[in-house]
Amino acid sequence: MKKDNFLRSNWLLILCGLVIGAAAVVLGYHGNPGNMGFCVACFLRDIAGSLRLQTTGPQYFRPEIVGIVVGACIMAFAGKEFKAKGGSSPVTRFFLGVFVAIGALVFLGCPLRMIIRIGSGDLNAVIGLVGFIVGILVGVVFLKKGFSLKRAYKQSVTEGLAFPAAFLVLFILSVATGLFSQSESGPGSMAAAIPLALVVGLIVGALAQRSRLCMAGGIRDAVMFKSFGLIAAFGAILVAVLAGNLLLGNGLHFSFDNQPIAHKDFLWNFLSMLLVGWGCILLGGCPLRQLVLAGEGNGDSAITVIGMLAGAALSHGFNLASSVKGPTHYGKIAVIAGLVVVAFVSFTNRKGD
Repeated sequence: MKKDNFLRSNWLLILCGLVIGAAAVVLGYHGNPGNMGFCVACFLRDIAGSLRLQTTGPQYFRPEIVGIVVGACIMAFAGKEFKAKGGSSPVTRFFLGVFVAIGALVFLGCPLRMIIRIGSGDLNAVIGLVGFIVGILVGVVFLKKGFSLKRAYKQSVTEGLAFPAAFLVLFILSVATGLFSQSESGPGSMAAAIPLALVVGLIVGALAQRSRLCMAGGIRDAVMFKSFGLIAAFGAILVAVLAGNLLLGNGLHFSFDNQPIAHKDFLWNFLSMLLVGWGCILLGGCPLRQLVLAGEGNGDSAITVIGMLAGAALSHGFNLASSVKGPTHYGKIAVIAGLVVVAFVSFTNRKGD
């Protein structure tokens, strides 16, 4: 009976997880980089490159990101859930977004790609998962102590639509003109067909908006509210990736070695994802959730995404991002700096401070 109630209450979350996992495998099969069929941090880095905000890393205006934002926007309007609001510590959110992106690119993947990597056999991502969980638990401690970035305020519909509209216009320009850069080799040159990538993004954005899926929220909700729906979605992504790889004949290679676009430095895989997990809890959502909220009209999430875009650009402009050889010296310093920043934000934004 309890199992039936759980499935009845969380079927949409589980469906969303299955679709996202399947989407990652399908996009990878049709051209996206290996083990990176769907990665918000990596895709924002590629977009930063296409806009020439960074010139040393992959460059491609990823349709999936546009699809997520626009799909969430359409679904929010359809469900009468589009609410333009903002003003909740925007500068703090911007810098938290910067460091979440830096942490993700030192690890080489956002929380979503972390699960995709595990489902493809990359055991280095398990180390990242442990760090991610520890970061979330640290963030939960501060939530219980009254951490808050203060309330947001109602804004005009025009303000709420500005971010989705801007991304849509940039996407159209990327397709219709030669204004933006695109890599001729490497991960930036590897991409699924634009219509497929856009449609997948729209579906994921719509489902994620309706289900409230969040990669960081599952552990937070389990600890704070004994709610396990988001964790079930987490597991559904993993199951779909495993099943998809088996069905498509992708050889599952469970190992720390020879994994695509990954490194095996245990300490920095752990610490970088600890930074990501902690930062996501302070922000109120993972990178995927921030894109969806931005599509719903949340200006604070839009600022966070812009921060992540800036962090992705800085990661390649200043040699912070890792490579398959491992993290860089400057990347390690950036992760430590990020941990200091999130700790400072955590201590100074508690109730009564």
